[in-house]
Amino acid sequence: MKTNIHPDYHQVVFRDSSTGDEFLTRSTATSALTVDHADGHTYPLIVADVTSASHPFWTGNARVVDSQGQVQKFHQRYGRRVR
Repeated sequence: MKTNIHPDYHQVVFRDSSTGDEFLTRSTATSALTVDHADGHTYPLIVADVTSASHPFWTGNARVVDSQGQVQKFHQRYGRRVR
């Protein structure tokens, strides 16, 4: 491998902005914010909008989408193709 071309791969803490859950992982992302983790070390903090702690697919709180109504609106607006 070539030297000095790879980004720094280090430990960071990701925080979910809506739930406040934090998890420690490795990443090349950097941040000026830091946080003291439970293990006693200070790590860069990356605030994420959505993580598995708040995403509807992973939490089981998925919305039920009325797709039948959307299909009917589409057919009313653009007509129905007959084959």
